[in-house]
Amino acid sequence: MKVILTEKITKLGNIGDTVEVKTGFARNFLLPNNKAMRFTKENVALFEAKKAELVARHEKAKADAESHVDAVKNAKLHMIRQAGDTGQLYGSVSSRDIAVALKEIAGISVGSAQVMLGSPIKSVGVFDTKIALHPDVIVDVKVYVAQSQDEIDALVAGKKLVFGTKKVEEEPAEEVADKKEEKSEDKATEETKEEVAE
Repeated sequence: MKVILTEKITKLGNIGDTVEVKTGFARNFLLPNNKAMRFTKENVALFEAKKAELVARHEKAKADAESHVDAVKNAKLHMIRQAGDTGQLYGSVSSRDIAVALKEIAGISVGSAQVMLGSPIKSVGVFDTKIALHPDVIVDVKVYVAQSQDEIDALVAGKKLVFGTKKVEEEPAEEVADKKEEKSEDKATEETKEEVAE
């Protein structure tokens, strides 16, 4: 379906661009959300009449998004989740979870579609993602996922979390050396006994 974009859409085009899109995408997303209008002679004329207003609205939305950049950058996106011994989460952290956290922490409303996460987070660690406050305003953020606040603090400090290993208390080097000497002495004594027995 051929449509005229009434706002900038990432990876699709700018205001006023005429683009060919799938019918379902146009009917289910672009047209109901007033992001585009069908390409007809009447709509081309209508768009030209409204173009200045649409461009002004776009610039206002961009300025509004830019005013929230610092708040998003400074938001502490710390997700505490249950995980197994290997660090795999029981469940996952999705774009929706990050959008909800951003609303609670920074008071900024974004849709889950604006969180450019890709696939859901399924393990403990630090993850880079982007928040598209506007097609022209994309903010890099870090998401920290761990089982407790202490683990989150360790991740923030740049430490790595270790999973699936048992902690073994190391013996002081002197004691290890003493034990080796004792074993070698015992072996020598056994050899001497064997020689005497012969």
